[in-house]
Amino acid sequence: MNENDKMQILRDLLFEDDAIFIEKIAKRLERLEDSFNDNDKFTSKVDPIILHQLDEFKTSIPQTLGPTITAALKIEIKKNKDEVVDALYPVIGKMIKKYIAQEIRKLSESINRQLGFKEKIKSWFGKSKEKQAIVNELAAAHIEQVLLIEKESGLLKGSYSNLHTIDEEMISGMLTAIKSFAEDAFGQKGESLELIDYELYHIHLQSFSSYYVAVVLSGTYTLSAKDKLQDLIFDFYEDFTKKNEYKSLSSDRINTELAQNFRYASL
Repeated sequence: MNENDKMQILRDLLFEDDAIFIEKIAKRLERLEDSFNDNDKFTSKVDPIILHQLDEFKTSIPQTLGPTITAALKIEIKKNKDEVVDALYPVIGKMIKKYIAQEIRKLSESINRQLGFKEKIKSWFGKSKEKQAIVNELAAAHIEQVLLIEKESGLLKGSYSNLHTIDEEMISGMLTAIKSFAEDAFGQKGESLELIDYELYHIHLQSFSSYYVAVVLSGTYTLSAKDKLQDLIFDFYEDFTKKNEYKSLSSDRINTELAQNFRYASL
């Protein structure tokens, strides 16, 4: 028996318990590695733990993160009032309009129920429906021009037009000057000029935080037409603020957006 054999026998005698323990560890590591490599086995062990942690996290959010999130939102809103107003104004405006429209509809239904049958007969046969339809079509309001104007500077950001005007930049500056003068002259805080009548045209002005929209109309500008126009403006501006949030849209792109929203609109 040589020296190596003697050393091996000595090791076996001295480290027999350690060898068994090391073999057990090796087998456990092998099983653990097998679990990591087998996606199904790994998922079956990890998923319940993750789901449990998520349930605890959802339960604790109102108490742990709620106050922090609320405080952070308040700070951001104070820092970025204009951006918040621009984002919320179209949404809130449409909500208010829907509520008012619903209340008016209820009032109209209530009045109609109280009208006598005799009055209804008179309204049905007292005039020609075809003639009235033609008159209404001829008198209806039509969108001739739309301008998106920067509120502070009066600079024209984009436009869509059926009219052949001399200089849209000059028109936007003129409208801004008239608007500012009227609002300063009356000094009513929080109120803005909404309508300018110019011979056969009406100019509707819809103010937002950073911009305002000027719409030139021909025909009869009724409350119904105003209601539809405001819906169009709110829809356009809400879409515009989303697309313009992280990068400044070019004038050509804004012109395209205005044309798509107002070209075929019916009031």
